[in-house]
Amino acid sequence: MEKMLEKLAEGKCSRIEEAVQAFLVDGEPVSCQRFGSGHINDTFLLVCQDDERKNKYILQRMNNEVFKDIKGLMKNVSGVTEYLRGRIQEENGDPDRETLTLIQTKGGAYYFTDSTGNNWRMYRFITGATTYDVVKKPEDFYQSAKAFGHFQRLLAGYPVQELTETIPDFHNTPVRLRTFQKAVEEDICHRAAECQKEIQFVLERADEVGAVMNLLQSGQMPYRVTHNDTKLNNIMIDDITGEALCVIDLDTIMPGASVFDYGDSIRFGANTAEEDERDLSKVSLSLPLFEIYTKGFLEGCEGSLTETEIAMLPMGAKLMTLECGIRFLTDYLQGDTYFKIHRERQNLDRCRTQFALVADMEAKWGKMQAIVRQYGSQNVR
Repeated sequence: MEKMLEKLAEGKCSRIEEAVQAFLVDGEPVSCQRFGSGHINDTFLLVCQDDERKNKYILQRMNNEVFKDIKGLMKNVSGVTEYLRGRIQEENGDPDRETLTLIQTKGGAYYFTDSTGNNWRMYRFITGATTYDVVKKPEDFYQSAKAFGHFQRLLAGYPVQELTETIPDFHNTPVRLRTFQKAVEEDICHRAAECQKEIQFVLERADEVGAVMNLLQSGQMPYRVTHNDTKLNNIMIDDITGEALCVIDLDTIMPGASVFDYGDSIRFGANTAEEDERDLSKVSLSLPLFEIYTKGFLEGCEGSLTETEIAMLPMGAKLMTLECGIRFLTDYLQGDTYFKIHRERQNLDRCRTQFALVADMEAKWGKMQAIVRQYGSQNVR
């Protein structure tokens, strides 16, 4: 174990042994290995041995560069997970498997700051479940939809005003638009000339970008506890039943719009092409996948959404896709400083893919609305 920790410490996760010793674990640490495919935090699987069994934990070094307010972030995570445990117990579920369980430090805190300023947290490892990076079959997409809908329902009574905004204006589409317009005006990399078609695409839809934020700010749509990263790989699927078990990666939990969580899943999971596909003829909205996700999400919500929220689901999908394209285009104009790229003009290709998907949504708008009405009428509050 000591050699393993030393090896890990050679990388960017120094003081890992200090972190391991800070938490209240059952047994003695026997192994610690890098785990998962996440790109933001450094994640490890820690195994501890006691007299009877091996106990597994997830140890994470949180990214201080991405998350500036670790105290607020962990207040969100601890508050939401404790609330979820109570709701799951009320419904005779298994809170040890159906939500994350934070491990406290020996000082009674939910995170630990080591001697170099790194912040660490620990969860109990959920056994018998797996996460998947891509949608391999429609059932997986359906299960993720039910899980995120169920997540919304369980947290419908949570005091949203107590949540910290961990990444300010993360899905504030009007703010994203203003940042984009500034990038176009400044044109620091002299790239605007080659993006005129894409720039015009955004400007033609400028009046729509505030549709959801206006409803939130006017009180016509409620602020919800939103996950803000509703990809398939943030759902644990039970290895035996194949059913969604637990929503994970709660770092971006914030007050927001339910339709944005729904919409980001559609943007990611119902696109027929890769995110940076250059052949735009391959890009389209899969209506079968759109339908199966809509069905699962609304079934999971079980009537906890308002009529306005349900009616705005298609707009949530469109705006999340448009916003993502705007962010890719903005980054391209500013010199590719935010999103990692692996080839020249990749962010411009990503932008074009998102905009092609928006255009296809617009062409299928009536069908999208009809699908939402079909399942929404069965699940309205």
